[in-house]
Amino acid sequence: MKTILFDLDGTLIDSTQSILGGFETAYRTFHRPTPKADEITRLIGYPLDIMFSKLGIQSTEVWQYVQAYKEHYRVISKEQTTLLPFAKEAIEHAFTFANLGVVTTKTAHYSQDLLEHFGVMDYFKVLIGRESITHPKPHPEPILKALSTLNANPENTWMIGDTKLDLIAAKQANVHGVGVLCGYGHCDELMQYTSLVCANAKEAVAMIALN
Repeated sequence: MKTILFDLDGTLIDSTQSILGGFETAYRTFHRPTPKADEITRLIGYPLDIMFSKLGIQSTEVWQYVQAYKEHYRVISKEQTTLLPFAKEAIEHAFTFANLGVVTTKTAHYSQDLLEHFGVMDYFKVLIGRESITHPKPHPEPILKALSTLNANPENTWMIGDTKLDLIAAKQANVHGVGVLCGYGHCDELMQYTSLVCANAKEAVAMIALN
């Protein structure tokens, strides 16, 4: 049986508004100007601590910013997050021929809450979040842990994601990487790491079904 692993932000859900709000709250808490929206969104896919670090926050302060972000995010995440168009159809179709998992750098607790909120959590047999592993994507550990949990064959496994982090991790884990253009990555960047690039998760699943 095939296995399909989905990234979350930019692949199945749009949480841009809630992420930007979390960053704005964190910077406001510590009386610093918030970076521009595009500076933040180009980093979505990395764990929060790495995002803040790349935006210039010192390592001694990073976790304070992460905490301020999370305190805001847990309140507004469901209200300000939506399933991407065709995401539910993608999940439902994939469920008919594959074992499904989610591999995300988002916290697993928040991810599960969101997926339950949207009524799709029961489709997934495994959810690997930031606290589930030591090394996040682009390291292969999250995918390898999902494979181990599902007892899945890498040759019959596909990782669907919207950023190079997903595709690099897929390559290092020896699974098939499929890029989607409904999120934060650009086509030319994704094609550096895979020849399989689709418009969205629904098209990606339809392509996998034929392989």
